[in-house]
Amino acid sequence: MTDSPTSRELDDVVAALAAADRVLIASHENPDGDAIGSMSAAALALRAAGKQVRLYLHPDSPLPHEYGFLNMDGLERSIEPGSTEGWTLLALDCGNESRLGPDHEQLRAGFAQVIDVDHHHDNSRFGDVNYVDGHASSTAEILARICDGLGIELTPEIAEALYVGLVTDTGRFQYRTTSPAALRLAARLVEAGADVHKVFELVFETLPLGKMQLLGRVLEHMQSYEGGRLLVSYVTRDDLALVEGDEATTEGLIDNLRAVDGVQVAALIREQVPHPDGTITPNRVSLRSRGSIDVSQIARKSQGGGHKQAAGFSHPGSIEEIREFIVDEVASQLAESAA
Repeated sequence: MTDSPTSRELDDVVAALAAADRVLIASHENPDGDAIGSMSAAALALRAAGKQVRLYLHPDSPLPHEYGFLNMDGLERSIEPGSTEGWTLLALDCGNESRLGPDHEQLRAGFAQVIDVDHHHDNSRFGDVNYVDGHASSTAEILARICDGLGIELTPEIAEALYVGLVTDTGRFQYRTTSPAALRLAARLVEAGADVHKVFELVFETLPLGKMQLLGRVLEHMQSYEGGRLLVSYVTRDDLALVEGDEATTEGLIDNLRAVDGVQVAALIREQVPHPDGTITPNRVSLRSRGSIDVSQIARKSQGGGHKQAAGFSHPGSIEEIREFIVDEVASQLAESAA
């Protein structure tokens, strides 16, 4: 399996989307800026091409406050049985189909065709048609190529949605994923009408008070391991209730842990709130690395995935059990690198 797609793969995805009259666009649970920006841009682009378009996110996945300005018209939280017959599923930014949510098997089964577009190097190629570029900075970068292939003009609204995906998944053009191609695309999107100041202000400088209060709790809970190379923290249900937040409020908080001097790996465990019927989904974990540790390798051991430097997974254990799992996995990789 290679990280680099062929031109044929791009042609195949373009052909599949060109032939599809009805497309439902979905992305992963707990969507980030690239997921939401890509969904918004894809919907705008395909509607401009005359397609009938729907959007879907699993109901347990709230939209982070900072991306509320993006156009997500027609977003659905449940899919009626039989309502997708003859539709194409366009899965964006999903390393594997389980990232679509707990009901991914039933969701996928209802579609005539599945198109998988992603930039995670460990993508499982779960689509009938796949276009995966593990070297791309973001799924938004790949979508820009697909828009070009379809002959779709990058309007200011499409460009701005793509820019959100690009700027967030490159860490404001600071991560190693910031390639010359990513920077060239950023310039092109600005030329097409993306408002850089607006995006910066709304995404990075318009935070709800509760998010800052939650950051305080994250910092209180953090613990250091492996001589300061690993930092682990958590958010409890009580923490979320205190700040009247939901899981979307935690988006980006882990970056404050990774920023600590000497830290190679940061982990944030998020305790899940019970559903109205009393059931509880497995606790969720975000991982970040800025050293040699491959956090996607850790995530895959719990059916998660992501990038070498940014990954996530769900785990049925308690906060303490998950912390022990992370500490053991990081210690193992550190020992291997020192051998």
